[in-house]
Amino acid sequence: MFWNGAKKAIPIVLGYIPIGFAYGVLAREVGLTVLETILMSVMVYAGSAQLIGVGLFGAGANPLGIIFTTFLVNLRHLLMSASLSLFFKKFPTKVLPLVAFGITDETYAVNSVEFSSYERDHRFVLGLQLTSHFAWIAGGALGGLFYQLVPDTKALGFDFVLYAMFIFLITIQLNNMKLLIIAILSAVFAVLFNLFFPENNWYIMASTIIAATIGVLWDEKDKVRQREKLSR
Repeated sequence: MFWNGAKKAIPIVLGYIPIGFAYGVLAREVGLTVLETILMSVMVYAGSAQLIGVGLFGAGANPLGIIFTTFLVNLRHLLMSASLSLFFKKFPTKVLPLVAFGITDETYAVNSVEFSSYERDHRFVLGLQLTSHFAWIAGGALGGLFYQLVPDTKALGFDFVLYAMFIFLITIQLNNMKLLIIAILSAVFAVLFNLFFPENNWYIMASTIIAATIGVLWDEKDKVRQREKLSR
C-alpha cells in the first residue's frame, strides 16, 4: 500500500519540483541561506505560506507579522483536517502526527478522491505524503543551490507557479455539475469579499466555509430525496 500511495503522488511530484525550485530561488534572492531554504521546506512544508513568508522576509517584515500572516493563510488546513479525520479514525495513533503534518492542498485533493472510491490505510497515506514532501524538499534544495542560473524570476512567471498548480488541481476534480457550481460559488464569494475587505486574507477562509456549507446542505438534500425514492 505504501508504494501505491507513492505512485499516486507522481502528479504532485511533477508539480512540487518546479514550484519548490521557484520557492528556492525566491528564498535565496531575499537572503536565506541554502540550509535555511531547505529547513523551511522540511519544517514548514506549505507552499503558499513559504512563498508569502519569503516575500515578507524580503520586505523586512517583523517575525511576528510573518508568523501571523502565514498562520492565517494556512487556516484552511483546519477544514481539510476535519474532512479527512473521518477516514483517519482507524489509523494507529503513533502515525497520526506524521499524517497530519503531511496534509497539503494537493495531498488533500488526492486523499479525498482515493478515500471516496477505495479502501485505503495509513501506509497508502504515508506513501503519498512522504513522497510528496520529499519532492518539495528536493525542489527547494535545487532552487536554493542553482538560483543564480535564473536571471529574472518575474519574467519567467515564478510568481504564478503556485496559482497554476491550484488551478490544475481543482480542474481535475470538477467531474460533475454540482462540484462545478460549488467551485464557482466559492470563487464568486472570494472575489466579492476581497473587493469589499481587501486588507485581510480571511476572505479565503470565509468563502471556503460558505461554499462547503452549501455543498454539505446540497448533499444532504440529495440523500433525503434518495431515501424517499427507496421508501416508495
